[in-house]
Amino acid sequence: IWTASTFVQFTGFLACILIWLFTERDQSFMMLAKVSPKYLLLGGIFGAGITFTVIKSVAALGPAQSAMMIVSSQIIASYLIEVFGLFGVEKSGFQWMKIAGVVLFVAGIIIFKWKS
Repeated sequence: IWTASTFVQFTGFLACILIWLFTERDQSFMMLAKVSPKYLLLGGIFGAGITFTVIKSVAALGPAQSAMMIVSSQIIASYLIEVFGLFGVEKSGFQWMKIAGVVLFVAGIIIFKWKS
């Protein structure tokens, strides 16, 4: 698993370097020192953890169920980030309609699991 995760992260790194060379070459990597708050630079660590869990979930649940679980987790996490204004995101008010959407999505996952 860690070999596969390393390969995924490394190829992603190479793709980012190539894109940077063609689109933003005039910007220096030293600009990263100006990023504030500094914890925003930890995305790669989170990415490695996400890659690991995706590989494990596909092996354990299969591609369809793991994709649904991953997307539902992302929706829930992003809504919480939005509601509480985490990571510098502007706070948004709580909305019942968005919660209803999440509940319907999770209900779909349960029906999918129940029927298979």
